[in-house]
Amino acid sequence: MSREKRIKVALAGAGSWGLQHARVFSERSDVDFCAIFGRSEEKTRARAEAYGVRAYNDLDKLLEQEQPDLVSVCLPNQEHFATTLRIIQAGFPLLVEKPLVFDLGEADILLNEAAKHSLFFAINFNHRYARPVQMAYQAIADGRLGDISFATWRFGGEGRSDHPHANLIETQCHGFDMLEFLCGPIASVAAQMTDKTGSGYRTLVLALRFASGAVGSLVGSYDTSYAYPGTHFVEVNGDKGRILIEDTVRRYTFQAAGNETGEIWQAGYFNDRDREFHRTFDKHLDAVLQAFKQGQRPPVPAEVGRRALELAHAAIRSFETGQRVSTA
Repeated sequence: MSREKRIKVALAGAGSWGLQHARVFSERSDVDFCAIFGRSEEKTRARAEAYGVRAYNDLDKLLEQEQPDLVSVCLPNQEHFATTLRIIQAGFPLLVEKPLVFDLGEADILLNEAAKHSLFFAINFNHRYARPVQMAYQAIADGRLGDISFATWRFGGEGRSDHPHANLIETQCHGFDMLEFLCGPIASVAAQMTDKTGSGYRTLVLALRFASGAVGSLVGSYDTSYAYPGTHFVEVNGDKGRILIEDTVRRYTFQAAGNETGEIWQAGYFNDRDREFHRTFDKHLDAVLQAFKQGQRPPVPAEVGRRALELAHAAIRSFETGQRVSTA
C-alpha cells in the first residue's frame, strides 16, 4: 500500500469494547472507517449511525460489498473462532481482540490458515503500550535492573462467564504476555486455583520459572473489584534495581538497589492520553497501522495470543495433576 492511501477498515463487533474500536478508527485521518458487523440488528445500526458508517448483520455481505483493507474483530470472548476463520479464509488482513481463542487446536487452525494466505494477523495486547510498561521495558533493556531475580503480576476485578477457566484465559493472558514481554520466556508453571465462590476457578495463583532462571508469580481473580485502588500491580526486581507498575497507567517507579530515593512517573495535569487506560489501544494502533502500511509483520502478532493460551493450558494441567508443567 502507498502511504498516501487511507486504510479502509471494517469492524466486526458492536459491543462494549467494540465501542473503543469504533472510536479509535473513526478518529484517525489515515483510516476510512466504513462499516460495522454485529449480531443484533438494533445495536449494530445504532453504533453504525453514531459513527457515520454502514451497518451489516451478514459478515459475508460486508466483506463482499466493502472489500476492506483491514478487518478489526471484537466479539464476545468465547465466540472468536468461527468469525475470525471466515475473515481469514476470505483473505482479509485482520486485527483481533484477546484472547485469540480458548482452544489450542482452534488457535493452530487460525494461524495455519492465515499463513496460507500470507495475511497480516495482529492481536490487541494493548497493556504493552501503557506508558509505565514502555518505561519499564526500556529500563530493563538499558540494564538498569541488572540481572532479574523475580517478577510479580497481580490483576483482578469483576467478571462473569460459563467457562471454568475464563479469568485465566481471557484476562490473565495479559499477565502472561506482560511477564514475557518484560522478563523473557516462561519455562514452567505450577498452579493453585479455587472455585469456592462458584462459577468456575475464578481466582488463581501461579508460580513461574523463567528461562533466564528468574522466578515469578501471577495472581488473578474475578472475585474482587476493578473499583479498588491497586487493582493491577507489577513488580520486577533485579540485582541493580526494582520497577513497580501500578494500575497499568497510573504510576511507574524505578529505584536503584540501596538508594532510598526513587524515580516516579505519573501523568501530569494535562496528560490525559497517558492517564487513560483506553488510550493504550490508540498507541498500539499507531504501531499496528504503521507496520501495515509498510508491509511489515504486526508489532504484536497473533502467535502471541497462541502463546498466552499455551501458558494458560499449562497452568490448567498443573492444577489438575498437582505437578509443575514445562512451557519451554
